Amino acid sequence: MKKQRHDTRWMVSVALMAAIVIVLANTPLGMIQLPIIKATTVHIPVIIGAVLLGPSAGAILGAVFGICSLISNTMAPTLLSFAFSPFMSTSGIPGALKAIWVSVGCRILIGVAAGWLWILFARLKVNQIIALPIVGFVGSMVNTITVMGSIYLLFAQQYAEAKEVAVTAVWGLVMGTVTASGIPEAIAAAILVLALGKVLISVFKKSNIGMVSMTQTVK
Repeated sequence: MKKQRHDTRWMVSVALMAAIVIVLANTPLGMIQLPIIKATTVHIPVIIGAVLLGPSAGAILGAVFGICSLISNTMAPTLLSFAFSPFMSTSGIPGALKAIWVSVGCRILIGVAAGWLWILFARLKVNQIIALPIVGFVGSMVNTITVMGSIYLLFAQQYAEAKEVAVTAVWGLVMGTVTASGIPEAIAAAILVLALGKVLISVFKKSNIGMVSMTQTVK
């Protein structure tokens, strides 16, 4: 009975975090429109959810984020929406499957990586002040690197056509996006995960919910 109550609290907590992801994904704060791509802060609740509730919850929240991204790129397409929405594919079913990987698969990896990194820090007894911003930074960079890396590997030709450049120039453009957008996003994630994580960890510990009840060694 006690385990059932714990599982129920975990599921309710995941649902609440998923609701936050959905709200952010449908407001300007969550999907910031840049000239050719949408910068995002939606990965932040995914990372925090992975810390609080574990890698499996992180994967679920990442999937919710990815589905929201897919819908956003379908309903309000940009030059690169072919890489995020199977409905905008320019290369048929193979392109659609690649787009699902970029929009959903890469976002699932955010929660998985953040959750397991937090577990590692817990086992190593790393201080919260150090662990939280690192998890936030790494989780955000997983998002940027996997998404932009997948676009380079899977959509280089289409990317070049969208940007009206040679295929040989795609690598430099991808790295420019990682540097100009990904690193500032990661720094912001590190700060916000530290600020919000410390408060929420305390709340979740008192309620005996999720990973924080099992990672008491992270102080």
